[in-house]
Amino acid sequence: MDDTMRRTGIANLPLHGGHPPAWLMRRMIELSGAITEVIIEEYGTSEFISRISDPFWFQAFSCVIGFDWHSSGTTTTTCGALKSALDPEVHGIMVAGGKGRKSRRTPSELQAAAEIFDLDAEGLVYASRISARVDGNCIQDGFNLYQHTFLVDSDGEWAVVQQGLDPHGGYARRYHWLGSGVGEYVESPHSGISSERTLSEVLDMTSPISRGPVRPALTWSVMARLTSAAI
Repeated sequence: MDDTMRRTGIANLPLHGGHPPAWLMRRMIELSGAITEVIIEEYGTSEFISRISDPFWFQAFSCVIGFDWHSSGTTTTTCGALKSALDPEVHGIMVAGGKGRKSRRTPSELQAAAEIFDLDAEGLVYASRISARVDGNCIQDGFNLYQHTFLVDSDGEWAVVQQGLDPHGGYARRYHWLGSGVGEYVESPHSGISSERTLSEVLDMTSPISRGPVRPALTWSVMARLTSAAI
């Protein structure tokens, strides 16, 4: 697994509460599993990992499996459906983490994935934590992370789909990462951004203009947090 990664995109969504009806969730689980199986059979697990890291493809996938609202629930329900549908020993992909307290299970679930796939557990857990720390600390945009999902295949290819909320603005923001990219964790990790909202006051410490005295302090801060806390 590469020591470098890149964030592949951001999507902004209206923030909505509640849950999808049980009958819809059952269908989403079945359909997401069926579509994923076809992609894996035709193109392999790494291609599915790559596609799920694309915010536009993810949004389309969510609509196709039944969650066709432009809503924060797009992220949580689609990730939840995939976690229920995919069996690592059958499909070759583990879906770890989730919404709220479920996100805290990510390290233990990744350790289980490492045992099944014979991968480096420490490296997977580190990738999970640093992606959360970068989006939670380096981009100070008013969105607080509350959902973190980590997908990894049997070859160690992985993607992160996580989401933050801004209760005052009434929006959620989804962040996508793909582990097979190149570049630094804390400098311009995006390959694309999809956004309906722009804010006038945002501190983006991953921007190239943050080089100089800010970058070393930022890197130290992120690494210090990694050694003292989980997601």
